[in-house]
Amino acid sequence: MSGKPRSLSLTLAHVAQVHRAIADGGPGIGLDLHSDADYDDWVARMTRSRPAPGSPTLLFAYGSLIWKPEIEHVSEEIGVARGWHRSFCFRMLRFRGTPEEPGLMMALDRGGQCRGVLYELPNDNLEGQLRKLFRREFTYKPPNSMPRWIRVETARGSVPALAFVMNRASPFYEGSLSLEAVADVLARACGHVGSGAEYLLNTVMHLEARGIRDRNLWRLQALVAERIERDTGYAPSIEAHSNIGRMKLRS
Repeated sequence: MSGKPRSLSLTLAHVAQVHRAIADGGPGIGLDLHSDADYDDWVARMTRSRPAPGSPTLLFAYGSLIWKPEIEHVSEEIGVARGWHRSFCFRMLRFRGTPEEPGLMMALDRGGQCRGVLYELPNDNLEGQLRKLFRREFTYKPPNSMPRWIRVETARGSVPALAFVMNRASPFYEGSLSLEAVADVLARACGHVGSGAEYLLNTVMHLEARGIRDRNLWRLQALVAERIERDTGYAPSIEAHSNIGRMKLRS
């Protein structure tokens, strides 16, 4: 659980300093994309390998799926995935970065533990839900974020859940970076859907709203705010650091 409420250093005003209107450059030349048949195969593979057929299908969300799930769910609860942790280890050349100024996105990488949200998916049209989810989570071959069944600890015990974990064989895997190195990237990178700073702020705020405080992300948001102020000359006012509950972000 989180400690006493604190104000974030990173604010919407910081995000505004980084945001730029950028056209979508497309998926890139020479990259192998998943086809409809490929996605159908992934859906079939994951449904066949469900650890507990007949039981509710759970999805473990640790980042943007918390604040933009895009699929239906009938309930949610807090869970801990042991053996996995949030990591800005996924290099982005599109969406929140460009080939000229690559960004970074979080993935679930090996080691440590991660506190997140478990969504229970409805039984009706489960395959259709998974197709939509897989198209959102991975585009290229080999997939960056691999669908995988993991164990998640909850207040009612350990349960199987679908998660998207980093594929270390992906050419976009950056490995373990220092918080300082990640902050340098997030304070600058922006793509056609928004900036890395916005992605980080959205994630931290929605985790905090659920009583989840990731110490690394909390430290990271402060570092990103410092770098934006240094690079742009922006000087935050007292109001900018007031109440994080009043802040609204794009989803």
